[in-house]
Amino acid sequence: MGEIDIEGRLVEASNATLFGSIHVDDHSLGNVIYKPVSGERPLWDFQYGTLAQREVAAYQVSEALGWDLVPPTLLREGPYGLGMVQSWIEIEEEVDIVEIAQGDHPDIIRMALFDALINNTDRKFGHLLPMGGRIYGCDHGVTFHQEDKLRTVLWQFRGDPIPQGLLTDLHDLEKALPILVDLIHPDEIAALLARRESLLTSGTYPLPSQDWPAVPWPPF
Repeated sequence: MGEIDIEGRLVEASNATLFGSIHVDDHSLGNVIYKPVSGERPLWDFQYGTLAQREVAAYQVSEALGWDLVPPTLLREGPYGLGMVQSWIEIEEEVDIVEIAQGDHPDIIRMALFDALINNTDRKFGHLLPMGGRIYGCDHGVTFHQEDKLRTVLWQFRGDPIPQGLLTDLHDLEKALPILVDLIHPDEIAALLARRESLLTSGTYPLPSQDWPAVPWPPF
């Protein structure tokens, strides 16, 4: 799979987030983000050492649904041990991501539903990556909790009908299950399936919780 050469660190991140590239012999396979499990900061509501697996699980769900919202992500060994490795997205700096995020771009419509499905507790504007007319999402380490913890900046669709095509896509979630069993807890998989059924039954985007902060802080 090639060697990861570390070139720097994203200092704004709360957990160790390293920027580098993968090389095979003298050939570069591109830039990546590497988040070693050893660099995770303990959280009160997520078991230590599981954030990297959750990032990979989010990618697998996105792929199973055919939404292509998460850059290619895998779990592998690196210079500091096992970690999440994700393809680097070179964002288009001129794009106003706040304006895009508050609109109805097709990827934002999908992303809002994706976050509800995986129970994303930290969808900030800065976790949306514009490139080539697409919007990708990153930083999915605090997802899949069995308790309702949805916290996002994408609330403009709350209570609105979910597009029928996206509801149909939700039936493909089972494609990810054989891989998810090795990444997240069985109780979290059960909760994921329950959220899917709730979305299919209601046919609408969820409303903000009255018991949990609805927007991450800071929102960037």
